[in-house]
Amino acid sequence: MSFLHRIDSPEDLRKLSQKEMKLLADEIRQYLISVLSQTPGHFAPNFGTIELAIALHKVFNTPHDKVIWDIGHQAYPHKILTGRRDQLPSIRQHGGISGFLHRDESEYDVFGAGHSSTSLAAALGIASARDLNQEAFKVVAVIGDGGLTGGMAFEAMNTAGDYEKDLIMVLNDNQMSISATVGAFAKYFSRLTASPTYNVFRTKLKEFLNHVPSDARQVVKRLEAASKPGMLFEEFGFRYFGPIDGHDLDLLLEMFTHVKDLPHPILVHVLTKKGKGCQIAEEDPVGFYSVSGKFNPATGQPLTAGSTTPKYTDIFSQTLVKLAETDQRLVAITAAMPTGTGLDKFQNEYPDRFFDVGLAEQCAVTFGAGLATENLKPVIAIYSTFLQRSYDQIVHDVCIQNLPVTFALDRAGLVGADGPTHHGSFDFSYLRHLPHIVIMAPKDENELQSMVKTAVDYEDGPIALRYPRGAGVGVPLSDYPSALPIGKAEILKEGSDLLILAIGNRVYPALEAANVLADTGISATVINARFVKPLDIDLIAPLAEKIGKVITVEDHALAGGFGSAIIETLADQGILAHVRRLGIPDEFVEHGDIKILYNQCGYDEQGIIKAGQDLLSLEQ
Repeated sequence: MSFLHRIDSPEDLRKLSQKEMKLLADEIRQYLISVLSQTPGHFAPNFGTIELAIALHKVFNTPHDKVIWDIGHQAYPHKILTGRRDQLPSIRQHGGISGFLHRDESEYDVFGAGHSSTSLAAALGIASARDLNQEAFKVVAVIGDGGLTGGMAFEAMNTAGDYEKDLIMVLNDNQMSISATVGAFAKYFSRLTASPTYNVFRTKLKEFLNHVPSDARQVVKRLEAASKPGMLFEEFGFRYFGPIDGHDLDLLLEMFTHVKDLPHPILVHVLTKKGKGCQIAEEDPVGFYSVSGKFNPATGQPLTAGSTTPKYTDIFSQTLVKLAETDQRLVAITAAMPTGTGLDKFQNEYPDRFFDVGLAEQCAVTFGAGLATENLKPVIAIYSTFLQRSYDQIVHDVCIQNLPVTFALDRAGLVGADGPTHHGSFDFSYLRHLPHIVIMAPKDENELQSMVKTAVDYEDGPIALRYPRGAGVGVPLSDYPSALPIGKAEILKEGSDLLILAIGNRVYPALEAANVLADTGISATVINARFVKPLDIDLIAPLAEKIGKVITVEDHALAGGFGSAIIETLADQGILAHVRRLGIPDEFVEHGDIKILYNQCGYDEQGIIKAGQDLLSLEQ
């Protein structure tokens, strides 16, 4: 008998017996394997939260009770149990359900979550609103041990404990974020969960207390409390329970039922395993954190051949490793993403010059600033969307002090299936108005090599390079990169009717559009700007004045982006020109195939052609 297809909401789940719920957990595992082996998405993390999701929706009266998940890559079982089972094959596809938590998608997605370490602060806000509104419901925040490396989580714990808020924190401890969890807290968790000595001690202590006078019993109990694994959390004002097996459904149900109505902040520490029940994911949870194409679930082998063109991330990584061979001052920093940013290769070659600070982007930036004060060359590799989390540190600790820190912004521009929480849409805007900083973006993977070299050689202040997700263009690579002159663009094609100014991965579409326009009798000059700051005013301004019709193209938000910089420059130069800006409109773009999104936003090749035709029609 199948139970999975009888579950359209948590109400249906609550009708099942515990034995039936265990069978349901097995069905969910098989369903995840069958769907996600054919549909790209987050994989291993979801196998670790199946029993946890079942227990939470069984014990708590969702959606009246609020369960807040930290990030969304662990919440596919939650989606299955809350009415989205049949939509799972559409996950992360254009028009399908999101791979993360999305308030517009379901009332059970209490708080949107794509970045880490936010669930506790959100839960604190919801619990406080409940109390102010004199309502009665439970608030549960689920956070991983990786998410707990982010300082925001501890800030929220500190406040929740101080205000003695009635909320429950579930620590889903699998000793991993995307890669292995790092830092002192990770070591602390490992010690407290893996210590047989403590467990034997606790058992023997209970036996001993039955045979001692009451006064002595109190002294021993105080000694036992001081050695308790959860003492750290209890000092924050949380009552600690655990650690318990996060795959033991009976134990989870018993624990949540027990703590549900206890007053004051509660922490339940559960131990789970990424990929649980799927052998290939258990053996390689990093490799199967997310899958990008169809694969054989028995072997893990892809069913379709991947691109042979190297990815931008790999080119960045290889170049940095190559430069580090001759530059002993070069150091690399990431925030829990050594594999995602390609810095795992640097780590293997130069472990003493590699630093992973955990999910703590603010720390990464100020840490890099500190290194720079001591004559080192820090390269901070963080996804564009995650660097947003460290904005004050970029301003206060790097730019004001004009320190030579390199920011390598991976996944810049639209990223496709991950959607609005992960699109790198805003880095030009939030960086280019800061004094001292230099900003550049390569047109292809060979130019990326040159920009890495440029950044590492630059010592006059901070510098940022941003590059897109996925494979490069496929151009030949130089044996050794050469640095570019700061602020210098290049002319790729000459024409008299239009001036097309393109940056980053929009340069080749601009060239293709210019070629198509040429077939219709329209000639265009195409410039690869290379730099957003400083702009090559000496090259761009005279051409804009002469041609008079300008198109700017960027894989970035139009508000405050490259096109805005061009308009500001032309205005400052007193140049009157018709300017059409192409880029991401003033909205959050949902997830979907990247080519569909480019077309939807109007800055693919066809969008550039149409903009050119529209501009020239102004004369008629």
